[in-house]
Amino acid sequence: MTRTAKLWKNPSYLQSSFGIFLFFCSWGIWWSFFQRWLNSMGLNGAEVGTIYSINSLATLVLMFCYGLIQDNLGLKRHLVLAISTIAALVGPFVQFIYAPLMRTNMMAAAMIGSIVLSAGFMAGCSLIEAVTERYSRKFNFEYGQSRAWGSFGYAIVALVAGIVFNINPMINFWLGSAFGVGMLIVYLTWYPADQHAALKEESAPDAEPTNPSLKEMVKVLRMPALWVLIVFMLLTNTFYTVFDQQMFPTYYASLFPTEATGNTVYGILNSVQVFCESAMMGVVPIIMRKIGVRNALLLGGTVMFLRIGLCGIFHDPVMISIVKMFHAIEVPLFCLPAFRYFTLHFNPKLSATLYMVGFQIASQIGQVVFSTPLGMLHDRLGDRTTFLTISGIVLCAVVYGVFVIKKDNEQVDGDPFIRDSEQPLPSLAQDEARLAADDEDM
Repeated sequence: MTRTAKLWKNPSYLQSSFGIFLFFCSWGIWWSFFQRWLNSMGLNGAEVGTIYSINSLATLVLMFCYGLIQDNLGLKRHLVLAISTIAALVGPFVQFIYAPLMRTNMMAAAMIGSIVLSAGFMAGCSLIEAVTERYSRKFNFEYGQSRAWGSFGYAIVALVAGIVFNINPMINFWLGSAFGVGMLIVYLTWYPADQHAALKEESAPDAEPTNPSLKEMVKVLRMPALWVLIVFMLLTNTFYTVFDQQMFPTYYASLFPTEATGNTVYGILNSVQVFCESAMMGVVPIIMRKIGVRNALLLGGTVMFLRIGLCGIFHDPVMISIVKMFHAIEVPLFCLPAFRYFTLHFNPKLSATLYMVGFQIASQIGQVVFSTPLGMLHDRLGDRTTFLTISGIVLCAVVYGVFVIKKDNEQVDGDPFIRDSEQPLPSLAQDEARLAADDEDM
């Protein structure tokens, strides 16, 4: 039986993939046009930057809490169910609380919205990814293949998000609620047999502890190797939101004769890009096995530098659309190597905390620091200067990463990473045993 056929018979892979698919549908249907929605509410660039900064501040606090709690919960889904409930309520929240308050008191709306939207989506995304990655190691499937379904879900909703937004932006939020209800049903009712067995094993009185102690968590946070990576992520992955969500949608829409046309084309382009991103989630693990985890991270930074810099050079919608497609390889090159870097160089039991702190919280701190100043720079000096400034910061981060990011064979405190070129050649006996096992599966 082929590896793909085995994967489709893995119930935990199917459950995790369907859950993350619905989460990204619930988020992507409104998040892809959130900045355009804020503009439609009358906010300028600096005010939009303030909203993103406050959201990021709430997100980084919640991410740290989520990581600590989930590492102690292990395989349990308590937090996932809470996030699913918030996703199911996003439509009513925006319709009856967030939007009316935004018109009368922007700062009050920003504060309340940052808690709800961050808990359910911005911080929730990292938690869903961390849980899926933990399940992948426990239940024998490739995390990237499951995470690809998240990108696929985002791509599907991005295809219609622009069209729906032109009709009524509130429809986007209500569709987010509909997908959130589906997500809640999946995580509340679908427990494959292997997950039941693992949860029962974890809760047995004589079971070996699999969750980290507080002392272990504090010890990791004191490690210089973690903070080295945090600085790299702060100066690179930060700009996924600052550039791609806060600035790019309005800039891209401005390249077309009418705003409605720009919204529609942006939605289609965003969908195509995320479809390709979904495919790259399956390709990047192969790239990592060829070039290594460290080099994959540096390659992601290089792609980001080129993509943002070229957006500051070209101003033709066709060329900008081509440059936007670089995003399809950039996201997997940050997401997948980051997870593998943590499980390679640190205790894998701390994977959720490490991912939250070292990857996502670092990015959120960067957004708190950069969102408002870059929004003001954008208002004052325009697209070209702002994009080239961001690109220059990313280039500095890549140069910094070349010198400080650990090689794959340095400080291996977790699961070792072996490239394809380092794999031992299988013996004849091993080949025969593998073929016999495949025959039995068939």
